[in-house]
Amino acid sequence: MAVIRDIMPAFDLLQPSSAAEAQKLLQQNGPDAWVMAGGLDSFDWLKDRIKKPRVLVDLSGVEELKGVRPASDGGVEIGAMTTLTEVVRHPFIKEHFALLSQGAELAASPQIRNQGTLGGNVSQDARCHYYRAGWPCYRAGGNICYADTPTGRNREHAILNADRCVAVNPSDSAPALIALDAKFVIQSSKGQRVVDAEDYYIGPDIDITHLNILQPGDLLTAIRIPATYAGATFYFEKIRDRNVWDFALLNVASAIKVSSGNIDQMRIAVNGAAARPLHLTAVEQFAKGKPRNAATGEEAGKIAVQGAVPLQFNAYKIPLMRNLVKRAIAGVEVTS
Repeated sequence: MAVIRDIMPAFDLLQPSSAAEAQKLLQQNGPDAWVMAGGLDSFDWLKDRIKKPRVLVDLSGVEELKGVRPASDGGVEIGAMTTLTEVVRHPFIKEHFALLSQGAELAASPQIRNQGTLGGNVSQDARCHYYRAGWPCYRAGGNICYADTPTGRNREHAILNADRCVAVNPSDSAPALIALDAKFVIQSSKGQRVVDAEDYYIGPDIDITHLNILQPGDLLTAIRIPATYAGATFYFEKIRDRNVWDFALLNVASAIKVSSGNIDQMRIAVNGAAARPLHLTAVEQFAKGKPRNAATGEEAGKIAVQGAVPLQFNAYKIPLMRNLVKRAIAGVEVTS
């Protein structure tokens, strides 16, 4: 639905060489600044002239934001500007945190993964076609959700936790990071703060114009994964219309530790069901101590979709999410 104009609006291009310099530029320019990581989502917004920042802060020259650094406790820290390809291929991540490798590998195409970054993937904006085309919806500052009307097209939209806006979060790596109990490192003028992956995201009940907690002047610098679920049994599945390039209709990620055939520890998250990735704590509480089998998965799936409210064209997401959760609990291990 977007009208492609291809001529970007004029802006000042700033290219810092350090994270401190980047954060200072963001602080100085506030809401007039646009952060560019890999640039793939940014160029769509700019070419369509939907976003018109006065300043663009290009992070491509900030080397300290790149790379994978194993931690002494068995965990890992990944710079926000690390490409998805490096995340997919890095031997330490593949060996210990294959869930993230799997999620990152299912994002878009190889060419996009070569340029796109982990920080960009977890921070990208909603893909709702009305919002992306510049319609004055709630998320764009208007007073209507065009997708949630009698004539709206809402096949890809939310079935849970909708509040005026029914757009969903599009990230493939986000549910994997939540399942791995990752922490996001954010730099601001007040210093550094570390938040749980699930708390990085917000729904429309908190802020209808943003999908995450970043404020003007904030910079996501790294993602840390603790050793808690290193080498656990992993499961990631993404349902989409096309095998490559496409965004998820729904995806699921789980990390499970099994003892004597029973679930000892588990974290599970889904995306594409709401404006934020959903950490399914009720499912985890139910499944703990139970056998890792289809019966447990079946009941867990029913719990996962409690409260779901379908729109005109997305009722299919309810049985889809129920079955994804079932397979994530009773399914096969992801090893690479």
